[in-house]
Amino acid sequence: SLRGSWRLRSGNGSVSLRAEVPGCVHTALLRRGLIQDPYYRFNDVMYRWISLDNWTYSRTFKTPFDVRKWQKVNLVFEGVDTVAQILLNNVTLGRTDNMFNRYSFDITSVIQEVNFVEVRFLSAVLYAAEQSRCHKAHSIPPACPPPVQKGECHVNFIRKEQCSFSWDWGPSFPTQGIWKDVRIEAYNYYHLIYFSVTPFFVKSAQQWCLEVESIFDVVSFKPVAGLVTVNIPKLQTQQTFSVKLQPGEGSIVLPVNINKSAAVEAWWPNGHGKQTGYNMTTTFMMEAGCQIEKFSKVYFRTVELVQEPIPGSPGLSFYFRINGRPIFIKGSNWIPADSFQDRVTYDTLRLLLKSAADANMNALRVWGGGVYEQDEFYDICDEIGIMIWQDFMFACALYPTNQNYLESVRAEVSHQVRRLKSHPSIILWSGNNENEAAIASNWFSIPYPDIGVYIKDYVTLYVNNIREIVLSEDKSRPFVASSPTNGMESVKEGWLSRDPYDTHYGDTHFYDYNSDCWNWTVYPKTRFASEYGFQSWPSFSTIEKVSSPEDWSYTSNFSLHRQHHDGGNIQMLQEIRRHFKLPQSPDPVKQLKDIIYLTQVMQAQCVKRETEFYRFSQSEIINGEGHTMGALYWQLNDIWQAPSWASLEYGGKWKLLHYFAQNFFAPLLPVAYEDKGMLHIYGVSDLHEDHKLTLRVVVHTWSSLEPVCTLAKEGVAVKAQSAVPIYKESISDLLERCRNCTRKSCIITFCLVGEDGLRSPTNHYFLSSLKDAVGLEKTQLSASISQQDDIYIFVLQTTAIAPFVTLDVGSIKGRFSDNGFLMTEKKKMVVFYPWEPTSVEELESSLILTSLLDVV
Repeated sequence: SLRGSWRLRSGNGSVSLRAEVPGCVHTALLRRGLIQDPYYRFNDVMYRWISLDNWTYSRTFKTPFDVRKWQKVNLVFEGVDTVAQILLNNVTLGRTDNMFNRYSFDITSVIQEVNFVEVRFLSAVLYAAEQSRCHKAHSIPPACPPPVQKGECHVNFIRKEQCSFSWDWGPSFPTQGIWKDVRIEAYNYYHLIYFSVTPFFVKSAQQWCLEVESIFDVVSFKPVAGLVTVNIPKLQTQQTFSVKLQPGEGSIVLPVNINKSAAVEAWWPNGHGKQTGYNMTTTFMMEAGCQIEKFSKVYFRTVELVQEPIPGSPGLSFYFRINGRPIFIKGSNWIPADSFQDRVTYDTLRLLLKSAADANMNALRVWGGGVYEQDEFYDICDEIGIMIWQDFMFACALYPTNQNYLESVRAEVSHQVRRLKSHPSIILWSGNNENEAAIASNWFSIPYPDIGVYIKDYVTLYVNNIREIVLSEDKSRPFVASSPTNGMESVKEGWLSRDPYDTHYGDTHFYDYNSDCWNWTVYPKTRFASEYGFQSWPSFSTIEKVSSPEDWSYTSNFSLHRQHHDGGNIQMLQEIRRHFKLPQSPDPVKQLKDIIYLTQVMQAQCVKRETEFYRFSQSEIINGEGHTMGALYWQLNDIWQAPSWASLEYGGKWKLLHYFAQNFFAPLLPVAYEDKGMLHIYGVSDLHEDHKLTLRVVVHTWSSLEPVCTLAKEGVAVKAQSAVPIYKESISDLLERCRNCTRKSCIITFCLVGEDGLRSPTNHYFLSSLKDAVGLEKTQLSASISQQDDIYIFVLQTTAIAPFVTLDVGSIKGRFSDNGFLMTEKKKMVVFYPWEPTSVEELESSLILTSLLDVV
């Protein structure tokens, strides 16, 4: 391995320092104290010079073996970011121009006892601009991001993390560096480059079989013969094959039939069963006497994307069947966890993915403007049952299709599919993010006569190249060309549908910041909602780390600088104003904290309303629309400390939205909505059995902790994996029954309770905006904290009903069992799960309790 310490110098040699590999220039400068935290205040703009320079990494190394004894020696880079010339002992080995590719250079004739390796980078920003200038055929929009993003131009001309030139939730840090492993490989006869295992269930034989694929580089002049043995002890399966490897690069595919008498446990998504995996050993015994032993984990699961006619509806369904069972997809969208990939550790990934599973999610979409994630990301998803919708890295732009570009993309796609296809967590390959929609809705104002050129480019790139490679490399999972797409209907229309947002087909993305988010009728009754959301600000404790006191007001330059979505800060206030009173504190810091709290309440409430609409739409067709089978809100995580659509702040802290997600994605949930004065409650279930349950509806006046009336409806039938209407009453009748209740003075809560402790979260329905609520009193909230083993118990007490009660312990890392809740009882117990050691004293001194009436 050539990991570790390298030299790094700037273009004119004025800056020279030690740098870690894997790593990038920014983190190297930061480690050596030559720059501040790049995320501090306005540093994203102050440090543009770093990306505009050309940097060189170099090091010397001794060869730890006798070069003459090996037939082939390679220098292998798992990832180079991005445009570089690679030299060994002053001989140019080749060039790189694709961050997502693996590069292997033959150095057999160049390597010596002591070697000097150099990686000479070109500025990605200048390279992209140059590529755009040289592209004479036709313009490839968009040229630049909107000014509010403070970003760089022509990112679509470089195969690099697209959002590193800026996005509407992220800064512009076009990094340079060796971002993944780099090593020397030496071998005789043959070498294993890729190894993958894909399961298939053969219906006719009622048997599982595996396709074990090995891709070799064979360096001997004649074929190499030998035996390959595949052994899975737990499944009493062992098979031996005789193989012959031809000289050059080639693959062998071995069909392994699983012993029929072994009970195979399938891999299931989170909430639907276990994530069983089996240890497998593959031994290559070749005639040359060199043996390779490969240990891997193998999982059994099937995936189908079902697109078929639906009774009572035009169009086609769009849902996933895992192991033959339809699964409602619940989750979010994943973006890169940091602008500097070398800072994304296993622990970072584990924390974020575990938080997704803890919020009852079973899926994430790895969005097409970031990176193909590291191996550990997919390993963790395999282990905890998070399904992955995997985009290829193309987003919100048109792309060139010249020969060099296509060759680079083809190498990228085949490398990534080979690297990732063994993961059961990946259930879909998707060609790009929003590029079908970009052409169909003409985002870039292309004159009508010219549109044909761009359609042809689109089909060339995503269909004739990417799709073709995916289908030849991986027959075990579905492929769609874009998201949103109309699926098979898009295919029928020549891969570009007239309206990719059509609710009768495929998936949709939906954003609306001008309507009232509490009004469910504005949401599309789609087959699959793969993107939707609302912004909020991260906690004050998160912002405090990267700002100074003069920044702490909602209208400061810093607050404007951090907002990369045009008009975003105003949109949040407008959305708040519909249902809450805006903070009026004369103290700008108190006002900022109040606004932060309200943006999080508003975001949580909006996404809750929209997600509940998608969940209760899964079993019905109304006016030809419905059968919604997926809800992936935008977005899970943050790349830096800024306002965004995320439910997890940079650093992993849960926003209120994430606590709400825990409930709105619960496996059993009652959902209420109002239509023409009628209150409807649906029982939504992801459970595998039907249940007879009791629906408890409780009405409170805002002014009292004693309920005005309760209703228990027994024997309510909630069907497995469906959404069924379980209660209907006119709101006026309900209020009349509950003595003198009005819409403004009362609040409805409800939950489902069954035998043996089965219980849904308690849900609520507001009959009016909270700014109009009558009888809400300022409450005395208090908490006592005690430790129990390695968790902490918070016992909360209130003197009145308290909406959106929020516990915040500042920078102490951890999460609560519940947060942002409506408190309708005197006492409530909340558990704090720390992610690092803390104490009762620390928690007591950090705790801030807030409810809606603390906003002034």
